[in-house]
Amino acid sequence: MTAMISRLVNHLPFALGFVLLLSAATSSAAPPAGPYLATPIPPGMARIWFYRDLNPNDVMAQAYIRLNGAVAGVSEPGGAFYRDVPPGRYHIHVDSYIDDLHNDADVALASGTEAYAKVLPLDNQVLGGGGEVSGGYRRNTFVVWLYPPDAGRPAVARSYFPRPAVAHSNFQPGGS
Repeated sequence: MTAMISRLVNHLPFALGFVLLLSAATSSAAPPAGPYLATPIPPGMARIWFYRDLNPNDVMAQAYIRLNGAVAGVSEPGGAFYRDVPPGRYHIHVDSYIDDLHNDADVALASGTEAYAKVLPLDNQVLGGGGEVSGGYRRNTFVVWLYPPDAGRPAVARSYFPRPAVAHSNFQPGGS
């Protein structure tokens, strides 16, 4: 009995350290994106939401999302963010290994309107090598699709809001 108590006492610091590490990791989790849907669009502006579903079987890589050629943010699995932009026409592009017509989308926004751009990873598009000895290679490929608000809003509500300090802003990509 005393040997068992002695063993428990010896492992107590490791258990406490694990609990502290676990609590630190869970307290720094990104907030859900749902409440940000209620954030009003500033007067004279429009809003573009970017989101990506979280699927553990998909590619976990992150891709740059560009508005009129300027980086607007990074697509993260399960993440959503927005950019408030002046009304105008915007060319949305997601960086991808494969240059495909679905890497791009165009949207015209009036003042007070929203657009929803979903980034989709395409797995197993470019892969090879491997064999019996090595793991081979795989290239990250992505496309972007525009969705209507009735499909985009619920998807954003299920997402998380990465890096709240930089996840939204008045973005000036040169819309016309």
